[in-house]
Amino acid sequence: MGLFVEAASKVMEHFGICPENQTVTRIRLSGYGLTAHVLTLGATLQDLRLDGHPDPLVVGFETLDDYIEHSQYHGVTAGRVINRIGSAKVTIEGQEYPLDGNQDGRHMLHGGTTGYGSRHWVINERSERSVTLGLVDPAGSMGFPGTVTATCRYSLVKGPALQVDLKASTDAPTLVNLGHHSYFCLDMSGDIRNQRLQINASGYLPADDANLPTGVLAEVNATDFDFREERVIGGAFDHNFCLAKARRDPMPVARLISPVSGIAMTLITSEPGVQFYTGHGLSGAGKTIGGHPNSPYSALCLEPQYWPDAPNHPHFPSIALRPKQRYHQISRFIFSRP
Repeated sequence: MGLFVEAASKVMEHFGICPENQTVTRIRLSGYGLTAHVLTLGATLQDLRLDGHPDPLVVGFETLDDYIEHSQYHGVTAGRVINRIGSAKVTIEGQEYPLDGNQDGRHMLHGGTTGYGSRHWVINERSERSVTLGLVDPAGSMGFPGTVTATCRYSLVKGPALQVDLKASTDAPTLVNLGHHSYFCLDMSGDIRNQRLQINASGYLPADDANLPTGVLAEVNATDFDFREERVIGGAFDHNFCLAKARRDPMPVARLISPVSGIAMTLITSEPGVQFYTGHGLSGAGKTIGGHPNSPYSALCLEPQYWPDAPNHPHFPSIALRPKQRYHQISRFIFSRP
């Protein structure tokens, strides 16, 4: 992991060769009190640091081999459809398409076996504070119709904040629901259940044993899912919280605070849903950056997205994308420290 492409500034370096014989590059971003490292494999956020705080804010791996062998979508850009599609099939404009059933052989998870989080992206543009990565996903990939052209732009902006812009277009009717999948860790305690969380959602989607939504839009009132007022996380969650019925102008939707470090993270997004996952399925495997735990409950995900399994629930916001339409998600993770 030496061999710097730009040795003087160390902003780009060779990270390894993936099994498809593609060179993976690591890009360093710096500005507004944050430093980030991004990998071209999966358009992955590998590392994120806040000035004055010595530890990583996300769980990332030190080597490419660790990503290939142990990643559970750590920091990736998930797609063509993030989250789950039940029964691994969809009907688009009257035609049924079988999809890759990479979850228990029955359902699709995060776009399939070779979803966007495992694909090699190219560098379109780069500056000191931002990088734009691109991917062309051909028609038929993982069963989806239409060729999709996608970009992921990571930028460090005032806040200090990490902004993630996800864009996509298609040449035929298809489905697109992209999402950022970092495991956030605001301290080194190894247990996020003691952290405090607030989510601006009055509804959530109950899920079955396969973590697929049942189709019911339930109220959080008087349940363990009521995070409208900041409180200790406490238990296990892997559910979509319903913020709106459609994409809107970016607005604050969640806030996470560590009582150990005092670090706080505010999420602003344009998306109508956020998947809150407490990381209870993390394996503990792999050599992580900074030695951060990668064990159950050691980090959590707040994934801005449209609601999961939308094609199977017509009353959910649609994730259909057609030619001449443009997909654009804006999400911003803002950090502060005492």
